Amino acid sequence: MFFSSKLNEFKNLKHCFFSRKNGVSKGYYKSLNCGLGSNDDREKVLKNLELVSKKIGCDSNFLITLNQKHSNEVIYFENQKSIKNKLAGDAIVCKARNIGIGILAADCAPILFYDPQKKIIGCAHAGWKGALNGIIKNTVKKFNELDSNNNNLIAVVGPCLGKKSYEVKNDFFKKFIDKDKNNEIFFDKISNEKYTFDLRRFINNEISNLNIKNIENVEIDTFSQSELFYSYRRSRLNEEKDYGRCISVILMT
Repeated sequence: MFFSSKLNEFKNLKHCFFSRKNGVSKGYYKSLNCGLGSNDDREKVLKNLELVSKKIGCDSNFLITLNQKHSNEVIYFENQKSIKNKLAGDAIVCKARNIGIGILAADCAPILFYDPQKKIIGCAHAGWKGALNGIIKNTVKKFNELDSNNNNLIAVVGPCLGKKSYEVKNDFFKKFIDKDKNNEIFFDKISNEKYTFDLRRFINNEISNLNIKNIENVEIDTFSQSELFYSYRRSRLNEEKDYGRCISVILMT
């Protein structure tokens, strides 16, 4: 379990970047796999989600996650009546109290947001595709539509794939350069065909470009910390058939 020092300052907030520890799943999914989209035993995943609900302090029916698609789609919940689970999207913005909103990840970055003035929480799933296509911008845009001022907004970027572990090829590099030539700064060239990509730095830059200055990072590489985190990339390299997902949750009382 990992926490933000900035978010810990607020007594009306509960949050956590959960690791893979202290759950009931076995095998590839050991142990706190919260991904219903994985091939893990469904009952074990539901038990894990129940354990997370107890830790975060909400009813298991009010721990809300998304059917994540690496999109730039943002879901908004005004109150408890508007809550629905497993909608398609990659970010949630929420004004409802006692609702745990969560992001599932296995190398992608979970981002938690809070506006202490307007009492609005948010979370976003930012892999390279979502980040490049505007999931962060769209999440903050939804805050702004609710009269949130970016000067008040806190953004916390959780554990994700680290730069040293994020080797990519020319076609990946080209996607970013075609979008903006300045994106070259997020890559280090290894050879004519390969680069390393700094996802965390790219995300931080996206947040900073929205004039959000209150940013915190939980600087952990999910790939190298196999005891603590699931990793899609590590599972692929190990030729494993599937992988688990860690959950990151924020709740406002």
